[in-house]
Amino acid sequence: MIRRLPVVPTLVVLVAVAVMIRLGFWQLDRLHQKEALLARYGAADADEAPLASLPLNANLEDYLYRRATVSCREVTGWRSVAGSGPAGESGIAHIALCRLGDRFTMDGPGYDLPVAIGLSQSPANPDWRGGIVTGMLAPFAKGEVKLVADPPLAGLAANARPDPADIPNNHLAYAVQWFLFAFTALVIYAVAVRKRMRG
Repeated sequence: MIRRLPVVPTLVVLVAVAVMIRLGFWQLDRLHQKEALLARYGAADADEAPLASLPLNANLEDYLYRRATVSCREVTGWRSVAGSGPAGESGIAHIALCRLGDRFTMDGPGYDLPVAIGLSQSPANPDWRGGIVTGMLAPFAKGEVKLVADPPLAGLAANARPDPADIPNNHLAYAVQWFLFAFTALVIYAVAVRKRMRG
């Protein structure tokens, strides 16, 4: 007796395979977007002229890896996070939350920009109360943007220079993964159906 192809399981598998293939092509789209973004960041990194101002309400992510000069009018708080220096040495990165002055307009009056002023081995915050800071805009936690001071301030050691090459671009690997998942699902289902139809 020849058994017919099971309709519902076949539809479920085909839908799942179609979703996995779609996710694979989505990752390929993300790959091209990430490559364009990294190329833009690379061009920004090569531009050594520091920005002195930005349009009001500018999206800081559009200016990542650009050098900028800010006027830290007031330090409103501190953050301490694990950091590293230019040669890979570990330490504590001291990040001042800077109330900006008129030299650098980003999100309007009162915007506090995280500024990594330098690296040390001590968790104690340095005695630094603001001033003019030049450095590079770089990604920070939870979608924030920070300014990494170059040169460092308050007698601290330098933080590692932000490098756009450190941003992972593994979308091709993810795309291949999804295509392999789809192929594997089809093979496994084909073997199962063949066994079933042979009885």
